[in-house]
Parts: sequence; C-alpha cells; structure tokens
Amino acid sequence: MNAGKSTSLLQSNHNYEVRDLKTYLFTPQVDADHHNGQIHSRIGLSKEAHVFKEDFNFCDYFDNKTNENVSCILVDEAQFLTKDQVKQLCNVCDSYNIPVMCYGIRTDFQGNLFAGSAALLAYADTLVELKTICQKKKCSRKATMVARLNSAGEIVTEGSQIQIGGEQYKVYCRKHFRKLTGLI
Repeated sequence: MNAGKSTSLLQSNHNYEVRDLKTYLFTPQVDADHHNGQIHSRIGLSKEAHVFKEDFNFCDYFDNKTNENVSCILVDEAQFLTKDQVKQLCNVCDSYNIPVMCYGIRTDFQGNLFAGSAALLAYADTLVELKTICQKKKCSRKATMVARLNSAGEIVTEGSQIQIGGEQYKVYCRKHFRKLTGLI
C-alpha cells in the first residue's frame, strides 16, 4: 500500500531485461481481473504477467521450462499465494537455481496474516521490507498496518479478507491502527 512493491518488482524485472535475461512475472487471478492481467504500479508502470489461481502449480509449470535459461521469477501480490504454492516456488528455486522474488503485504485490514505471507515469512531465505509512512496527519512512524475504508471513507473492521482496490485502503503505524480500529 504505497510502499512501491509493484514498482520495485517492475524495476527488478527491467534490470534483468536490459541484460537480455529471461524472467517470468506472475500475478494472482484476483488482482489480474482488476488490472487486465498486468502488474500495475500506482506511478503508471505496468507489464504483462502470467496469471495464477489457487490451483496453479509452479513446479509443473517450470518442469517444462528447464531449457529456457530462466534468470528470475517475480511474483506480485504474493500474499495471495497458497502455502503449497510458496513451497512449490521454494522447490523451483532450489531445484533449478532460479531466484524467486515475491512482493506483497504481510497482513490484511484486520491485522491477520495472509496464508501466502505466513508461508513466505516461514520459508524465505531473505526478507526485505519496503517502508512507507503512516497516513495519520503529523505522524512520521513507519506504516505496518493496512486499514480498509468504506465508500464514505470510514474505517471498517469486518468483511471478507480479500477486496481489491488500492483506493479503499490506508496504511498506518500500529499505534494509529490500534486507535482507529480497536482491533489490537
């Protein structure tokens, strides 16, 4: 949420592409439907991506790519991966020596881990946090929590875990998230 995750992913991909190295970009179906199958950043960058659903198997997909000399796999909105898909990406990385870089958020609007995020926290070799600032006026703390807004701009604390659309979310430090939502 305004930390530049998709922008960073697209920059990493660009760095591979300018060296004529092959990459594979992935985005989940739930986000692809909203962005026409592209990885999209708020600053206007976008790139076509392979779309995965919950039943997509990364091992099966990359078993057929062994002679393509793949240099990197980049996954946007990685919080929507399943635990099994994270394990599959680990397997692809380890078996074929292909770096896998996943970009996503850690928790939902209620402060709960997404399944993909929990698995990445457990299995990733390296975690790099992209930082953004709390959206509460006059607060300069690091934003670590995501709050969902309704159409009237009011914070909501109930509803389905997945609801796509960056305009309906704001990021806050834990202190202000707690005060605004009462969830912590």
